[in-house]
Amino acid sequence: MGKAKTRSERTSFGAIRAILRETAESQKKYQEELRESEKKFREEFQEELKGREKKFREEFQEELKERRKETERELKERRKEIEQELKERSEWINKQLGKFSNNFGEVAEYMVKPCLVDKFQELGLEFTEAAQDKVIRDKKRNVIAEVDFVLENDEKVMLIEIKSKLKVSDIADHIERIEKVRAHAHQRNDNRAYLGAIGGIVINDGEKAFALKNGIYLIQPSGETFDIIVPEGIYAPREW
Repeated sequence: MGKAKTRSERTSFGAIRAILRETAESQKKYQEELRESEKKFREEFQEELKGREKKFREEFQEELKERRKETERELKERRKEIEQELKERSEWINKQLGKFSNNFGEVAEYMVKPCLVDKFQELGLEFTEAAQDKVIRDKKRNVIAEVDFVLENDEKVMLIEIKSKLKVSDIADHIERIEKVRAHAHQRNDNRAYLGAIGGIVINDGEKAFALKNGIYLIQPSGETFDIIVPEGIYAPREW
């Protein structure tokens, strides 16, 4: 009985070992299948992720293009609005300047002209004749120059130009104007001394200095009337 039991036990142990071996092999196979499945899942997931990333980038780039187009459209419309606004402002300013120029002619006629002779007389220059908006022509009636004011006596002629806002170029143009008029006077045997004066409602320091350094009398506003500044020293009034 003891030996038979031992044999039976051996048979049982053999069966158990066989089961354990099969279980181990099954578990190993399961682990391999699991790894393969995991590997395949990772590969599929990575591929899907790449696809989604590519699609997202494409959609994002497309959205950026649309936003860029919309921004450009808005900027274009805003640019048109700004250009239109600037155009309207420019037209308004030009209109106001036109009104100002017309009014300024009246101011020069009714305020400056009556005082010019008296103001220069205070400086020791007595003029017997005064003309406004004088056009000087040659024998063939060609225009030599147009001058705002001309004051004259037997010895001197004063050519005067008045601007709303005086610029250096205005002063240079006036000097050239005086030279032309003087050359024309020489042809007519007019040996009088020619002088120049220039004025403006708005005069900056640079323009003021430039006029005086060129020997030009400077006419500038002072309260309800105006003052005349005389070039001094080496910049004494220039005569042509």
